[in-house]
Amino acid sequence: MSHASPLTLPLDYPVYCRAGVLLAIGEIVERSASAHRYAIISDDTVSALYGHRVVERLPVGVSRVFTIPPGEHEKTRERWTELTDALSRWGAGRDTTVIALGGGVIGDLAGFVAATFMRGIPVIQVPTTLLAMVDAAVGGKTAVDTPFGKNLVGSFHNPSAVVMDPDVLATLPPEQLRAGLAEMIKHGVVADASYFDTVLHALPLIALHGSKAPEFEALIAGSVHIKSAVVSEDTREGGLRQILNFGHTIAHAIERELNYRIAHGEAVAIGMVVEARIAESIGLAQVGLHTSIVDAVQAAGLPSAIPAGLSAEALLSATQGDKKNRSGSVRYALPRGIGEMESAEGRWTVLVSDDVVIGVLRAS
Repeated sequence: MSHASPLTLPLDYPVYCRAGVLLAIGEIVERSASAHRYAIISDDTVSALYGHRVVERLPVGVSRVFTIPPGEHEKTRERWTELTDALSRWGAGRDTTVIALGGGVIGDLAGFVAATFMRGIPVIQVPTTLLAMVDAAVGGKTAVDTPFGKNLVGSFHNPSAVVMDPDVLATLPPEQLRAGLAEMIKHGVVADASYFDTVLHALPLIALHGSKAPEFEALIAGSVHIKSAVVSEDTREGGLRQILNFGHTIAHAIERELNYRIAHGEAVAIGMVVEARIAESIGLAQVGLHTSIVDAVQAAGLPSAIPAGLSAEALLSATQGDKKNRSGSVRYALPRGIGEMESAEGRWTVLVSDDVVIGVLRAS
């Protein structure tokens, strides 16, 4: 099989997931988004590791790497302004393809730059973290954060291709690898009990071998298959796609209150536990669901309790600014059990009273 053979997915763009596929980035770019100029947007850390590898393999054209410091706090409107201005000064136009080389922050920010520059230019997503591979890189969501909440300013802008090379995960710090496991666990909860069990059984080997664990590439592909199946049914998050927000309402509140000093995957792990308890408390989920999720996130080395010092009231207030807020009320994507989400008659989210949320937060 060629390095450049994509997965079979119900998407309008190819997704490549194979060890060593970064070596075929030139072939993929030429096939999917050939251009005169290639703007590689990355952060300082990732650029130092992989920027030159990408540049030297791109098709003939003009290439330049644009970098920002790493971290969620860099995913701002100010950085969007700096990057779009830098592209203009460089002479970029509609003959330009953006290559987003990095984790979820870069994928979101560079994707938003591509979505808005010249009213939209192609972007190739090249995720370099596990979290970005199984979550941010697929689905076409792009955004920046604001003081009022996470991902509040953004656009849907599908990539021309996604290139996932599990080999790059070898340079990932262990805590970032664990953060990605949270989204894999989530995919099992929201859509596939069998996949949930497969991930759970693989966690001891992942703890020993990291990204070199047997079947790790297959696990990544499994998550991508789950997410792509959901996204293809609901591209703009008007219904079914909202199940992918499980755990994220509370997670985003935690991130905001901690000023993004917690990894997104860690916040999602805690958010899943809390929101599963909410589902149990309103009689929606089977008793013991949250315990199963606690066991899974702890086995992955992830936190399961709200960090000390965060009040229930502050977290509840922070949820009001979340993009899932509707008509002044907060709705949650909630599971009935592992692999089954509440459809809420096609709305896929459930209105939960503040009193219930406060009670669960205080107990968490």
